Amino acid sequence: MDRLTPEQRSKTMQAIKSTATKGEVRLAKALWKLGYRYRKNNKKIFGRPDLTFAKYKIAIFVDSEFFHGKDWETEQSRIKSNREYWIPKIQRNIERDQEVNSFLISENWAVLRFWSKEIEKNLDVCLAKIEGTIMLRSI
Repeated sequence: MDRLTPEQRSKTMQAIKSTATKGEVRLAKALWKLGYRYRKNNKKIFGRPDLTFAKYKIAIFVDSEFFHGKDWETEQSRIKSNREYWIPKIQRNIERDQEVNSFLISENWAVLRFWSKEIEKNLDVCLAKIEGTIMLRSI
């Protein structure tokens, strides 16, 4: 049972962004400050990665913990309202992420996925991983 009215729920859901999330913006600004140039949400690349380095064939995704199912086996039991909608939706998101990864890897892309909380708490580690991948790909 939802605690919010349909109007309140609609307003809440409309506020959730699919692009330019806090994690994406923070990562992008940090990379820009380091001198790296990238494309955001490149529609030409399958899966529409959040950031791409086409020259090095690197695709970067910043995933939210809820919508992409972080620790899904334990977390799905925490969903209390509208389970018949959210569980299949998140499971499909997880499957789609795997399909996108597989396709891009088969096309010789390096795929990096970060959780938004990971960027928030360990931005330097994420940046080091990206820089390491760029270095490997530039050889």
